[in-house]
Amino acid sequence: MEVGLFTEFSCAKGMSHTTAFDEAMTEMTAAEALGYDAVWLAEIHFQHERSVLASPYVIASAIAARTHRVKIGMAVSVLPLTHPLHLAEDAATVDQLSHGRLDVGIGRSGLPEHYSGFGIPYAESRDRFFETLEIVKKAWTEDRFSHTGKYFQFQDVRVMPKPYQKPHPPLRVAATIDETYPLVGRMGLPIFLAVRTTPIAHLKKCIGSYREAWKAAGHPGEGEVALIVPVYVAETAQAARDEPEASMMYFLRSIGDMLAKGSTKRTADGERLLRMPYDEVLKELAVYGTPEAVADRLLELRETLGYTSLSLWMNSGGQLPHERVMRSMRLFVERVIPRLA
Repeated sequence: MEVGLFTEFSCAKGMSHTTAFDEAMTEMTAAEALGYDAVWLAEIHFQHERSVLASPYVIASAIAARTHRVKIGMAVSVLPLTHPLHLAEDAATVDQLSHGRLDVGIGRSGLPEHYSGFGIPYAESRDRFFETLEIVKKAWTEDRFSHTGKYFQFQDVRVMPKPYQKPHPPLRVAATIDETYPLVGRMGLPIFLAVRTTPIAHLKKCIGSYREAWKAAGHPGEGEVALIVPVYVAETAQAARDEPEASMMYFLRSIGDMLAKGSTKRTADGERLLRMPYDEVLKELAVYGTPEAVADRLLELRETLGYTSLSLWMNSGGQLPHERVMRSMRLFVERVIPRLA
């Protein structure tokens, strides 16, 4: 099973942007040396005291130049905020530079601030998502093409370069609201699940709707399920509980506030996150513990959710010191991964 690391290139209060980039790049390159299979990059805009990861394909190129083996994934590219031809060019460039190590996760993002900053109405996000995806796939696979759509029009364009992987890098779609899961199943694409704001207890139902739609659409198999989950490993249960608490609650309260204020279908999710106590977070939104406890919980989730790949968010909220993140990364490789094999 593939095990990777998810990162937001965290930038905590008082941290310089240079330090944020340096520490995150150290963690990403250490991932390969430690034995992780992949690194997954978020795309985050306008989030002061949260992240400097606004240009994930630039970061992906830097990681490709410093590594030789790990897969480099997007988690995720926010398609409605991107010009499709630029995205096709950037992704193909990274795929070429990495000799086929790029995976492209795609989604719409549930944060209205991402859209308002670019002057794009959130109400347009779904239509923009599908039109952008259609154009990007054409740009990757067709020598020349034209397109006349609601948001973009192109006449006889020839996009270069083409991807290293044929017909194109693997795609997977992020789902955060209930109606998206069967939609992805009908599309016949692998799905990205994020435990970060969706309770584990709710995901089992969501996976069921994804697989039912997959089967009804006539796709073979069941579909691949990739899980992103906050994980923190420490030598003692008390340290594993206490050390990430402030960081995780900072993330949930800040995200909860943004969702609660937005006029989207996730307003109720935001209100729930604002009220959620830490004990419930530990039960439903995180896997924190000793190596043995973390392994047991992840094996239980694999049985329940049927995930086929795993991505670990070791610094939920971005407030943990770099040294503790590195320690957790090492403990996971040394004492958890052998149990998951």
